Amino acid sequence: MAETKKRVLSGMQTSGRMHLGNYHGAVENWVRLQDEYDCFFFCADLHSLTMFYGDSTDVVPNTLDIATNLLAAGIDPNRSVLFLQSLVHEHCELFTVLSMMTPLGWLERVPTFKEKIVEVETADLHTHGFLGYPVLQTADIILYNAHFVPVGEDQVAHLELARELTRKFHFHHGELFVEPQPLLTQFSRLPGLDGRKMSKSYNNAIYLSDDDETVRKKVMNAVTDPQRQRRTDPGRPEVCNIHQYRKVYAAPERVAEIDADCRAARIGCVDCKKDVCRLMLERLAPLRARREDLAKRPGYVIDVLIEGSRKASAVAADTMRRVRERMKMTIGRNGR
Repeated sequence: MAETKKRVLSGMQTSGRMHLGNYHGAVENWVRLQDEYDCFFFCADLHSLTMFYGDSTDVVPNTLDIATNLLAAGIDPNRSVLFLQSLVHEHCELFTVLSMMTPLGWLERVPTFKEKIVEVETADLHTHGFLGYPVLQTADIILYNAHFVPVGEDQVAHLELARELTRKFHFHHGELFVEPQPLLTQFSRLPGLDGRKMSKSYNNAIYLSDDDETVRKKVMNAVTDPQRQRRTDPGRPEVCNIHQYRKVYAAPERVAEIDADCRAARIGCVDCKKDVCRLMLERLAPLRARREDLAKRPGYVIDVLIEGSRKASAVAADTMRRVRERMKMTIGRNGR
């Protein structure tokens, strides 16, 4: 008998277009995971409402952008389930159940909650939805009994909260869910153009949909070493965003060579930026070509999401049926 693959689940919020931080920090790893795991990937449009509850006009276009890029990057709907969060209604139901038992203190200590409350200026995040973001995230994961969640370092605290909340459900109602474990990615945090985490919220991102000229302008205007004012000043690669990009796009020996040249002032920031931009565009060219082809077939992308959501719904409905049974909240023949 063939061994059943363990399940991996991850989602991407549709609050903006896909950028290089998303791609290198998550999606490249997702593509590799398809060879080893039973993969469920989703476009998290409900999560995007934490930022865009007042104007959700861009949520659908962003969803199609992200789904298109996922397919262009190599997510294969014949090997993975690619779906839309809002089309699987059990996400909201399990979120409600878990919210009833989640202590406020658990949510208030999540690092990203404290960080974004201070740094995000485009929306009022003092909302129940934003505070409860990790609870919905927990529902997303345990609804499919995912064994592993590929995450960056900034999401580990969220996953630990998911594990604690899973244990709390088990304490009250008996064991039902798999307790998810993290799979850390190699490039978990690709810096934005200003040195912070790359994010649409910070207006510091390079998007996969940016054309060549836009990419060049963004890279050439990126922050490097603030202490290096002149070409002859020695640089500090460890604090330079461009050097972090080079680690992604260049061979290790070339990275080491440029590191030494920067410290000795043998290479200037302008030349370094031009070289990194060239490497970036060369590496991304095949993906962007596939993306351009898929963008001409939006009906295909939508069909993939609908079919994936149908498959996800079958799993989620069975999970919620068992949740209701365990909580003694069933009535009628269908576990409702």
